[in-house]
Amino acid sequence: MSSTRTTSGHAFVSPPSAVSPKHTLYAEILAVTSAMRKNSRWSSFHYSLSARDSALASSLGLRRPSTLDSSTGQSGNSERDLMLNFQELKREINAATDIRSIPLTSLLSPFFAIIRSPLSTGPITSTALSSLHSLFLSGLITLDSLSVENALTELSATISHCKFEPSDSSGDEVVLFKIMAIIRDCMCSPVGKVLGDIEVCEMLETVLTTCCQMRLSEILRRAAESTMHDVVRTVFARLFDLDPAIEEPKLQSTVSEDDSELKLSVVATAVPSVSEGTPTEPGISVEPSVDHNVLPPSSAALERTEYGLPSIIELLRVIINILDPADQMHTDSTRLTTLGILNTMFDVAGPRMCDFPSLIALVIDHGCKYLFQLARSDNPAILNLSLRTISTMFETMRSHLKLQQELFLAFTIDRLAPPIPPSSVRKGALTPTPGTPSNASPLLTATDISSESRKSSATPRPPVAPAPARGETREIMLETLKQISRHPSFMVDLYVNYDCDPNCDNMFERLIEFLTQGVYPIPNAGGYMIQQVQASNYLCLDILLTFIDHMAKRMDGFPVVQGLLDKKSTKNMVSTGVARFNANPKFGLVFLEENRLIYADPDVPRPRSLAEFLKSCARIDKRILGDFISKPDNLDVLEAFIGLFDFKDKGVAEALRELLETFRLPGESQQIARITNTFANHFMTYRPAEVKNEDAVFVLSYSIIMLNTDLHNPQIRKKMTLEDYSRNVRGINDGESFSPEFVRTIYDQIRKQEIVMPEEHTGQVGFEYAWKELLARSKQADPYISHNTPVFDKKMFEAVWKPVISAVAYAFTSFEDDHVIERSIAGFRQCATLAGHFVLPDVFDYVVVSLSQATSLLSEQLPTRVPNYPVVTVENQPVTVSTISVKFGTNFRGQLAAVVLFNIVNGNGNALREGWTQIFEMFTNLFLHSLLPSSMLQMEDFLSGASVILLRGKVPSQPQPRSDGLLSALSSYLLTPYSSSEQVPEATDSDVESTLCTIDCITSCRLDELYSQIMNLDSDALAAAVRALEALAHERTVARLKLEGDETVQTPQYNQSNRNSEGQYVLPYDPASVYLLETMVSILRQAPQHIEELWPIVFEHIGALLETTTQYSALLVERAIVGLFRLTSLITDKPAMRDQLYIALDLIGRLPPSIALSAAEQIVSGVVPLIQAPDIVTSQTEWTIVFSIFRGTVTHQEAAKATFQIVTDYVQDGPKQQVTIDSFPGLISILDEYASAASALISSQKRSPAGRRQQQPSSQNSPVIERGRKAVELLFELKQFIPSFVQNHNIPKSQAWRQFCLPLMASLERQSINSSREIRQVAITNLQRVLLGQYILLEDADQAQVEEAFNRIVFPLVDELLKPEVSNRDPAGMPETRLRAASLLCKAFMQLEVKEGESQTDIRVVWIQVLDLLDRLMNVDRQDQLHEAIPETLKNVILVMNAAGLLVPPSEPDLRTEKQQRLWATTEERLERFLPKFLGSVLGAAPKARVSSS
Repeated sequence: MSSTRTTSGHAFVSPPSAVSPKHTLYAEILAVTSAMRKNSRWSSFHYSLSARDSALASSLGLRRPSTLDSSTGQSGNSERDLMLNFQELKREINAATDIRSIPLTSLLSPFFAIIRSPLSTGPITSTALSSLHSLFLSGLITLDSLSVENALTELSATISHCKFEPSDSSGDEVVLFKIMAIIRDCMCSPVGKVLGDIEVCEMLETVLTTCCQMRLSEILRRAAESTMHDVVRTVFARLFDLDPAIEEPKLQSTVSEDDSELKLSVVATAVPSVSEGTPTEPGISVEPSVDHNVLPPSSAALERTEYGLPSIIELLRVIINILDPADQMHTDSTRLTTLGILNTMFDVAGPRMCDFPSLIALVIDHGCKYLFQLARSDNPAILNLSLRTISTMFETMRSHLKLQQELFLAFTIDRLAPPIPPSSVRKGALTPTPGTPSNASPLLTATDISSESRKSSATPRPPVAPAPARGETREIMLETLKQISRHPSFMVDLYVNYDCDPNCDNMFERLIEFLTQGVYPIPNAGGYMIQQVQASNYLCLDILLTFIDHMAKRMDGFPVVQGLLDKKSTKNMVSTGVARFNANPKFGLVFLEENRLIYADPDVPRPRSLAEFLKSCARIDKRILGDFISKPDNLDVLEAFIGLFDFKDKGVAEALRELLETFRLPGESQQIARITNTFANHFMTYRPAEVKNEDAVFVLSYSIIMLNTDLHNPQIRKKMTLEDYSRNVRGINDGESFSPEFVRTIYDQIRKQEIVMPEEHTGQVGFEYAWKELLARSKQADPYISHNTPVFDKKMFEAVWKPVISAVAYAFTSFEDDHVIERSIAGFRQCATLAGHFVLPDVFDYVVVSLSQATSLLSEQLPTRVPNYPVVTVENQPVTVSTISVKFGTNFRGQLAAVVLFNIVNGNGNALREGWTQIFEMFTNLFLHSLLPSSMLQMEDFLSGASVILLRGKVPSQPQPRSDGLLSALSSYLLTPYSSSEQVPEATDSDVESTLCTIDCITSCRLDELYSQIMNLDSDALAAAVRALEALAHERTVARLKLEGDETVQTPQYNQSNRNSEGQYVLPYDPASVYLLETMVSILRQAPQHIEELWPIVFEHIGALLETTTQYSALLVERAIVGLFRLTSLITDKPAMRDQLYIALDLIGRLPPSIALSAAEQIVSGVVPLIQAPDIVTSQTEWTIVFSIFRGTVTHQEAAKATFQIVTDYVQDGPKQQVTIDSFPGLISILDEYASAASALISSQKRSPAGRRQQQPSSQNSPVIERGRKAVELLFELKQFIPSFVQNHNIPKSQAWRQFCLPLMASLERQSINSSREIRQVAITNLQRVLLGQYILLEDADQAQVEEAFNRIVFPLVDELLKPEVSNRDPAGMPETRLRAASLLCKAFMQLEVKEGESQTDIRVVWIQVLDLLDRLMNVDRQDQLHEAIPETLKNVILVMNAAGLLVPPSEPDLRTEKQQRLWATTEERLERFLPKFLGSVLGAAPKARVSSS
């Protein structure tokens, strides 16, 4: 035989008994009777037949007198009967074959009788109860037992009415222990299912009363409490077997029928007193409030059902009512007990209770109300258990407690983080409170949470503002908050249900705001224990990191629930509109209408649309609302507003209460009159009883308002009585009086419950009103939505990322706990992952900025001059021991931050924007301290290939002076930016160890991988990276130059050594600026597909450097030039960027000569590929730019060699003619420069100090002279292209003459006075060949062209040769040149001017100039051979002129023309000045035949 029972709510099967049930029952009877015989009442008892006389007589047919029966005792309650009952039971057992055939009521009735009997003592009752317990364990009491229902009913009544004489306190309490055990056996076993609601209530009341009796011992109360928990678990588990659809309809009828029997209460005197010294008590009883004067009727007379919802509701009601803080009948100890019981209820059947409206209604109203009030308790035990119960309640019933959870969270946040004074508000830490204007962005902003802004919330405030939670209280509340928020969907639920609901607070933002503030130290935390403060900080951080962790785990694709997101947007607009309305209703209405929050439906009248909004929006300031609708201009709105109320079947007082609780009644009498009058008109539309017209309602309303003030104003001592009120309203109902019942009803309603106007009361009254409003709102609120979905994560993250990351960063840098640091690192990673997932570059940037600040690798000011750090060798590798390597190597937290930072950025570069500034700033700092990987320090060079960026720059290669020696070596040494004379400090072992730690950390950061990933970034991210580099480079160059330049202007004596030849300040060499520049160029070179987007950024910086090259170090300028050419090679094949190419080349062409010369080789190496590419340089402007670049390199030995070769190859005509009309002028110019460079070289050598023999430069020993000579020859070769230009391009000869011929001859003319004798000779020879050759494009009839040839070529050449400074260039060779020039002069005149038969052209002007020049040439040096050669040359000219009929001597008769006469006279006159009689000697008297007939 076995039995099934439960312990702590869990069923188990007792092991089968080896003893028969009959034997067990016999043993228990013997145990009880033995205990009874120990008492004096039954010590002399002996068996008697008198108890069976009547039965025996009946069986024998005898009649017994009734008096005999009356003398035997009454109802079996005598001492004798109590013993006889057991004797009868034994006989019945003996007679029965199967004990189970005997009804259970018969088997147990003797035990019940002794337990109920006041004649019993504690030990006897205790033994009887133990026997019942044994019978439960033996399996005798089961569901299969006969009359088990009636037996259990009698058992319930018995243990609930247990009476016995007191003995000692400990023994008496044993009885109560046994009673608790019997109740547990009964209710927690399977037989408990057949109990009825009344029996269950009896047992529960017995246990609960025992739990709450403070006079009992602690152990007994704890045992009773344990029993109560087990019973409650069993009772509430019953809910899972009940059907709400069936039970709820039956509930009302059940309650009405058994109302008197189902009232469960806690009776303080219903348990025995265990204190000593109570001998006067006649007896001890355990009785609930249910009155049982007689035993329950038999089963045949009673229709009963198993217990269910009624008893459960009654238990819940009693438990909740005990929690009422205002009920002085119960102590905190009692409430502690009931809190534990209530927590057990929620724990067992919380979700199931939500399916029963009657149960959840109790929890929603009084349950939450009392629990929230207990959460304000100063008693730590009450606070702890109430918070635990609240957390269990929300865990199991959250979906039905939407507004209650809002209230609790608001209260918790207010108590943990009370409003901060405006002066101490941290920027970026607070969130806008509902009802205050907010920005369009949902990001948290710094907004003061004032008391006025809190008024917009309909959430009830506590009766009295609670003191800020401190110490243990604060920690308990935070632990509760953590417990509530541990669910993965908690934050999502907050956002969806509150932040997206226009009528709720932004609880998600408020909670995150509080948590982020909670991570920081508490201001003015005097008296706080440091450990408690840190514990609070850790808890806040833990909740934040849990929120981030849950969000990171939800990163899956879900469709966007646009409806809720629209509601959030609408809420923001409503909040802004309401805030403006509260500040100024006129402006608020304009905003609301513009955003279609009112007047959106054209079918709804405007007053009604506005009224509906004002009534439904809980954020409206009730005082402003009352004042607004009662104004005369808003009468239609007032009528529409009151018209929204339904006053059907409501009295005047209740209707007025409902109206006045929606707004604050204004103070002006006229406004009150409008409201009251409108109310009266609307109320009369419902035809209320006893009220005859609107005037009656109007006056009655006023009277109710006055009555409410009189009865509930504490300043009025003499209160208005019913008679006074009746007298006041007499005769106002259309001349008649209201009935006394009508007046009494109004009076009682106002007396019992004050009409609380919004914001009029504080304390308990105000809280009660606000709680009532909350319950009303909860009926209209949207259902609570709970989904662990990532749909809203992006919006949520956007709203709170900044304070969250700031808090995590603070924790990482400030907290010492390793676990906290580890979780902070994980938080950083997850925030970065979320930022990348949601494509929020700002967030990723903020993470990078926060971590970079924690690394200590960001210096406030990077050094511009790198000291000489010690270099040690470790494992055959040089290691630089710098200040940052030592400092960073000892900063473990900084190393953690660096590793986390770069691991986050690695692979997530596309999510980074502004954070690149910190990344590259750290790169720069590491570079300056020799900590960057060598692969990140490469710079490409046209001359030497790849090389490493130098920390200590050297002057780039410049044309070396011809002289060598000690002085030159010293000068070269002193020109370097830094000398090596600085003292190098020694590195200690600890410094080396720290440096090695730094190197290991940087290796773990994988900087080279990140650097290589930059080249593959998307366009936006790559542009941000390059822009960051440019900003840093600009700061260290252009901005720094301006700053330090201004300082030098203000203090001229400042750093006079750093000035150029023009007195301008020169920025010292900064290796960081070179590194940043090289990094920019390298990135663009490796990402050519983005050159169009990135070119403007980089070119702006390079252009700024090259515009003021003389004020920067030569190495930086050289690298800028090289970088620019490296970039221009990327845009040669992009027609859209061709203009940028020419702008860049023009920038190079405009470099100062000294700069161009210092970087000549680099310039040539960069420009050559450009001009060799097809269709790059075509127009004259473009060629001009290219040749201007060449012009700056002509004095550089190697560069000039390269450029001249290019020009030579270009001029020398190959299979395809390369020289074009556009390049022709530029070629003339550049070739002229090459020839002029030779002249400058000879002139410079002539100016060198005397006394040092120098070899005369020539084409054999000087490349410059050789290039000059070849340049002149190339000039001559250019003539061959002129005819093709004229022919191919249809250019008029006159235009070609001026465009091509004159510039070509002008260049040759200039080189005819070159300081180099070889170049002069070649130049003047080629000039003569061009001028007098067949390629010259002289029009036969165009005398102007001839004059141009003389005036611009021939005459200037001779004139220059006659100047002393020209003669001094080559005193020995210049006479020969003048001789050749004189010959050219005469030949040109004879060929161009002296034409036979010419009669139209007057050559006197040119001829006179020729004679003038010959005169000067002849007399420049009389010892010169020109003195003898000129007459001979002149003679030939005269003879040719004479032969041509131009110069004809006079004759008789004189037949010369007038022109001939004038020419002769002029010639004769001019020759007489330097060659007297020369003309006559040459021509003499000319024959008459030579005279022209014309």
